[in-house]
Amino acid sequence: MSISEEIRRLAEQAEAKAESRLKELDRLAEANQWKVIEAFQRHKVSDFHFAGSTGYGYNDRGREVLDLVYAQVFGAEAALVRPHFVSGTHTIGTALFGILRPGDKLLYITGSPYDTLHNVIGTGRDGSGSLADFGVSFDAVNLNAQGKPDWNAIADALTPDTRVVGIQRSRGYAWRASFTVEEIGEMVRFVKNKKPDAIVFVDNCYGEFTELTEPTEAGADLIAGSLIKNPGGGIAPTGGYVAGRADLVEKTAYRLTAPGIGGEVGAMLGTMRSLFQGLFLAPHLVGQALKGSVFAAALFEDLGFDTQPRWQDTRTDLIQAIRFTGPDHLIAFVQGIQKASAVDAHVVPEPWDMPGYEDPVIMAAGTFIQGGSLELSADAPVREPFIAYMQGGLTYAHAKLGVLHALSNLKERNLL
Repeated sequence: MSISEEIRRLAEQAEAKAESRLKELDRLAEANQWKVIEAFQRHKVSDFHFAGSTGYGYNDRGREVLDLVYAQVFGAEAALVRPHFVSGTHTIGTALFGILRPGDKLLYITGSPYDTLHNVIGTGRDGSGSLADFGVSFDAVNLNAQGKPDWNAIADALTPDTRVVGIQRSRGYAWRASFTVEEIGEMVRFVKNKKPDAIVFVDNCYGEFTELTEPTEAGADLIAGSLIKNPGGGIAPTGGYVAGRADLVEKTAYRLTAPGIGGEVGAMLGTMRSLFQGLFLAPHLVGQALKGSVFAAALFEDLGFDTQPRWQDTRTDLIQAIRFTGPDHLIAFVQGIQKASAVDAHVVPEPWDMPGYEDPVIMAAGTFIQGGSLELSADAPVREPFIAYMQGGLTYAHAKLGVLHALSNLKERNLL
């Protein structure tokens, strides 16, 4: 493809520099793959579990076994895995509405959550049906200057009405490291020591299979994520999951369907095979995406750009942030990622007012699954400090090609 010899040489240098880190990620994927296979074997997954159900979906054994497999993989008491969740935001919102009640307080201790949750939380009783409309208050404790929890401020913010403490694992649109499972465990222990009855909820989006353990194994009461991100393995056509304490999973199920019905119903709409197979593939594909992010960081660091995380850093989400000097650089990078797509490579993304976001956003998303963030994609709010967020790549080769096209696009526009 149209990649200059100069850029190919730069790529070879970056790849050679990061070789040891890339091999570590192969070993991580291998360990997580074995963990998933063990869960399949324990619950005796068979081809009849892939059959669909209709109508109410009563006695859908495939659906029940899928929940059990997810619960084991995530070290949880129970799980709820459904195609009826339309996005990660919907899954998180359903969980929060399920476990919060009027008069409760939701406290995020990792700063303000991702943009799309702002409308779920609400800012007043505006009739939108937000948590605020139902009398749930909200507070957030900002991270300290090092991007870590502010323990004193958290202690002050834990009031008697604090019911749920929220943690966002990934960086979202922030220039900080994502939180490791070990760090999340430290937060859980701190909160439980100060307020034992608080429910610790973790937004696990982009984090699944990036480490050997998950937040539920570090003490989190409930986690949630999207199936068109990591655990869907690039195959799940839609959906989300929650996992954690059985009583909290049940309350989430009551919110998804109705009280008294919960997870006992819900035709799976022909998705069973893809949900099982996607989970099976997820550890390997997450490893491929992580390798692509390491390569991107190594290459752009060699060119003098700031990256977060750096190529040699420990990673606990898919997202690679690269800071540019202006909107033209940012837009050229994202458009270059689009040029490498197998789907819609001819489309030129432009910034637009995307629903749920507070600034114009530009997105490269030439994906087989619309919005599938385990596939190669990149997005950014067009605002200072002009940071592009790249994620995904079902194969390392594709992620690498995307990075090279992005660099080529910058050079063609004389922005380097």
